[in-house]
Amino acid sequence: MAEQPTRKLAVLLHADVIGSTSLVQLDETLAHTRFQDAFRRFAETIARHDGITHEIRGDALVAGFPKASDAVTAAVEFQNANRGRNSALEDGIRPQLRIGIAMGEVVIADSTVTGEGIVLAQRLEQLAAANGICIHGAARDTLPKRLALELENLGEQVLKGFDEPVRAFAVRTENGSAADRSADPNRNPPLELPSKPSIAILPFNNMSNDSGDEYFADGISEDIITELSKFRTFFVIARNSSFAFKDEQLTVKQVGSRLGVRYVVEGSVRKAGNRVRITAQLIDAVEDKHLWAERYDRDLEDIFAVQDEVTQAIVTAIEPQLVSTEQQRARRKPTENLDAWECYQRGLWHMFSYRDTDRAFHFYRRAIELDPAFDSAHAGLAYTYAVHILIGASTDKAGDLQRGLEAANTALEIDQNNPFAHFAMGRISIFSGKHDRAIANFERAISLNPNYALAHFGLAHGLWHAGRPAEALPHHDEAVRLSPHDPIMWAILASKAIALVMQERFEEGIACSRDAQRHNDTHLFSYLAEVSGLGNLGKAGEAGEALARLMRVQPDFSTGFLEQSLPMSASAARDRFVKGLKLAGLD
Repeated sequence: MAEQPTRKLAVLLHADVIGSTSLVQLDETLAHTRFQDAFRRFAETIARHDGITHEIRGDALVAGFPKASDAVTAAVEFQNANRGRNSALEDGIRPQLRIGIAMGEVVIADSTVTGEGIVLAQRLEQLAAANGICIHGAARDTLPKRLALELENLGEQVLKGFDEPVRAFAVRTENGSAADRSADPNRNPPLELPSKPSIAILPFNNMSNDSGDEYFADGISEDIITELSKFRTFFVIARNSSFAFKDEQLTVKQVGSRLGVRYVVEGSVRKAGNRVRITAQLIDAVEDKHLWAERYDRDLEDIFAVQDEVTQAIVTAIEPQLVSTEQQRARRKPTENLDAWECYQRGLWHMFSYRDTDRAFHFYRRAIELDPAFDSAHAGLAYTYAVHILIGASTDKAGDLQRGLEAANTALEIDQNNPFAHFAMGRISIFSGKHDRAIANFERAISLNPNYALAHFGLAHGLWHAGRPAEALPHHDEAVRLSPHDPIMWAILASKAIALVMQERFEEGIACSRDAQRHNDTHLFSYLAEVSGLGNLGKAGEAGEALARLMRVQPDFSTGFLEQSLPMSASAARDRFVKGLKLAGLD
């Protein structure tokens, strides 16, 4: 006979593993084993604090407590212990949890728990950062002062499925803030402000009812970043690092400190029918004061004019003395087809995953179909062919190279002054073995946009491919400074590590390689410099272990795979790097 449902008010905890899909793609068996180990340890912690773990499913855990203080204490204890456990792991499969704690009604029947309280805990968990905890305001109000917890007020949050805003707080743990993205706070010391006026554009919030409009809001932010980057008098944080804070609940002052900038722009976008409302505000993050704010209500057909207005207002507020000719350089000539533009935004997202190239191809081709003169979509298509070859997904390298070169050439024919088009040509040229041409394209991209972090990364990559690793390092460092929280930081660090090994700076290269591996979305290239460095140092045992970790990520890796993905010019630097891999046991 079925158990009669029981309704009661309870404290609910919901936790999940961040980036679980990416971790599973690295090593499905190991990832699931580590997920289960993390949840087992968490369940034990929960039991010690009078809680009950109701359910563990895949990458999520649900638990209940009689008191909020028990739930918060258990969550803090686990997060601190899990940080330490993850820091001891040498590979990139490090389950980081975010936790939401809410007070609400639940229904218990047939050993399952449902109800509004669990949904609320899940929504709050989505506000938490990696290794973070977010707590419902009603639960926070019951916490005894003896706990001496430090809480960060996140204000009233509009949560999906709830009619009224919900008060939320981030809980500061013993080892760092719950709003701290990094598993190791010492890895992200405060950055010095550049000598130029420095600025970050945060991703604008999507205030529409349709979650599909998220790409539209992202595109607004990205276009403003692109236009501001063209001003040589500014230091502009790259799109990827600004977007790394998309789901964070940080103060503007914290964002400024983390990115090393004085000014921060934030805003929101609401689309309704053929109308759009955009709000934007410019804040001095050092002084913590607003400098300018504006709201724009426009027809969608005027969206690019609005972006120009926002850009111009920011420039005027920061550097009113900029000459009009320099201001005119930032005027755009974008696609007028909004559907094409949104497809382009989706293509970017999939391309930067360095995994889902088929989806990136789909969206770029759709954007081009809708607007054949959309130069950046052609450039994105070319870059995706380069990534497709790099990750070993190409089954027709010669054909993909030709298609990539054609797409890059089309982008440049449409607009010779598009930095992304030159960057894309540089990336595809590397795989064609035309390293001098690639270097020239990257240098041209940088001349058009000095704040272009990807172009500095591309130039560094091209230089060591050409046997010039010493020249590559300053551009690696510039890419990191321009985009200090880039989701593809693993790629920048992996590239730098190889350049260091090529210069016989083996210990530095090994350390940099291991740093690259610590990123959740790391790829097989993060392991190469460690394997080669250890091989060159004659540390056969450690080199073999490092090679085994690499082979778990890419079982078919070989020198042939290396030649396809990293087609380096003949040089002493290349020979040194490959020699180390072979000494480690690579066939």
